Amino acid sequence: MTSTAFRIGGDLTIRRLGFGAMHLPTEPVQARETSRAVARRAVELGVTLIDTAYLYGGGANEKLLAEALHPYPDGLLITTKVGVARSGPAGEWKLDGRPAVLREQVERALLRLRVERIELLQLHRIDPGTPLADQVGTLRDLRDEGKIGRIGLSEVGVDELDEAREIVDVASVQNRYSLLDREHEPVLAACEAAGIAFLPWRPVAWGESGTNAEVAAVAAEVAATPTQVALAWLLGHSSVILPIPGTARIDHLEENLAADRLELAPAQRDRLDRLSEVA
Repeated sequence: MTSTAFRIGGDLTIRRLGFGAMHLPTEPVQARETSRAVARRAVELGVTLIDTAYLYGGGANEKLLAEALHPYPDGLLITTKVGVARSGPAGEWKLDGRPAVLREQVERALLRLRVERIELLQLHRIDPGTPLADQVGTLRDLRDEGKIGRIGLSEVGVDELDEAREIVDVASVQNRYSLLDREHEPVLAACEAAGIAFLPWRPVAWGESGTNAEVAAVAAEVAATPTQVALAWLLGHSSVILPIPGTARIDHLEENLAADRLELAPAQRDRLDRLSEVA
């Protein structure tokens, strides 16, 4: 039986199947109301990990989650990301890991989320224009000040992960990964070896799973949807994987969260495993 729980950083127990809030619209008014309802339903269904970021609407997504869920129930982890800012020449979004920018974004996220500490704060991307030691070191300092509980990284390679871990404990990695997209398998292996949570974004390949004949065949055999099969495969592939599928619809949310009750037979897993050879 696949375990449904994981301890991030060795001490923060959460349900492995979480929710990515990126797709929740914050306007117009009716869409915002629906988004709040989706977030609340996720918590009702037992989600304890919700992922957001400053990039998602310049903090609007964080505000939405606070509106919907604050005061937060015990055990709910809302993780956010910093390190992307409108600091391009024309005010466009760009990677920005300068210490002053990271510090300001964390301070503002605390206000938007209405918390005194962000239990898991992730660096959205590594800014190639700023030394990694400065970026990770700033997050370490904020952790030491009590404003961050645990530190994560996003879209990193093995070497970058190793370099960051020489500076600070890394509790999570959030890379693109799915049944049909296993480019970051080496990073996943490094996370497994170190007990680091691996949060795949785009975990169901945005619908591509449904067009794959083998995935569709397995789904028919187990009376599930291709999306559920893709999520169940992830949960069984590695005990450190914490998928965060996102949606703006309650029916899709309920479908996604039922995936951790789906058991795939060894032979079915073998067939899905082999998809990496042709992906």
